[in-house]
Amino acid sequence: MRLHHVGIAVEDLEAAKARYRLLGFQVEAEGEVAAQGVRVALLKGEGEALLELLAPLGPDTPVGRFLEKRGPGLHHLAFATERLEEELARLRAEGARLIDEVPRPGFGGHRVAFLHPSFGLGVLWELVEA
Repeated sequence: MRLHHVGIAVEDLEAAKARYRLLGFQVEAEGEVAAQGVRVALLKGEGEALLELLAPLGPDTPVGRFLEKRGPGLHHLAFATERLEEELARLRAEGARLIDEVPRPGFGGHRVAFLHPSFGLGVLWELVEA
């Protein structure tokens, strides 16, 4: 697997996009993942660097609760795989605590699955089929 993107929880998507533009990141795509209650902006930097900015659609959403509890900042690390189900099975066998037993739709039409932060050494992991 390779690092796909870094997810960052933000309160104000427009302000966050402006801040990362100062570092040369440009908006590659934007949209909503209604099922997760989040607005997303995917930013591309030099080379393969991708940041996914996440702003909640409301306070009672996963990112809304994250912001209330922890404030803005690192939300997750996403790793790309071509074999999502196989990787989920392998990691489950290694003792991973899965949030998603089966893949779900993610931003940009990708299938994704999340692993609990307790397995990611305090960091939420996302597997992205890419």
